[in-house]
Amino acid sequence: MRKPLKPQPWPVRVTHWVNVPALVIMALSGLQILIAYPYMGPQGEMWSWYPLQGWRPPEWLRLGGWLAGGRAWHFAFAWILVVNGLVWVVWLLASGEWRRRLFWPPRDTRAALQQAAYYVRLRKDPPEANLYNGLQRIAYTSALALGAIEVLSGLVMWKPVQFELLGLLFGGYDGARLVHFVGLVALAGFLVGHIVMVAAHPRSLGEMITGGKP
Repeated sequence: MRKPLKPQPWPVRVTHWVNVPALVIMALSGLQILIAYPYMGPQGEMWSWYPLQGWRPPEWLRLGGWLAGGRAWHFAFAWILVVNGLVWVVWLLASGEWRRRLFWPPRDTRAALQQAAYYVRLRKDPPEANLYNGLQRIAYTSALALGAIEVLSGLVMWKPVQFELLGLLFGGYDGARLVHFVGLVALAGFLVGHIVMVAAHPRSLGEMITGGKP
């Protein structure tokens, strides 16, 4: 007889806690890299529609001290994140856990709408959920997709000649820069929402430390 899994098995917990400092360091070092050229669009033809042209993040929000320092931190932890993400995805597929953790529209769309209605007080009771509710599955699946986009756009920025064909998906090097920055903002938004939800459901934090009860 197969032993029932805990809500958060050890591969989930380990990869989750590796992601925490790695994502923070990636974000802060990425902003350090940004200030070397804090504009979007080709040099001499900056995009007039981009609202943050010339924006320089404050020093406390950056890591590395200068461009080379920021790049050193960024690339070191980029590979940690990539390996960590691959470990999680392989485990997710091999264990079959993707079925209860990832968003599947035919199953989860209605539940997500019902959960949203519950949060805004349009519904009295939350819909039934086993491990995650529909909104959580959307959030975690979106974070996984954002991570993949960040890696691919980062590859284009790192080796624009070698990954020229990949760069076409983003509209070239400058498009990849924009997508990479917007992806960072989106991941930061996910992190804020994640912290709010953990504060509202503190039991989930305990499960991410101990694994919880099967």
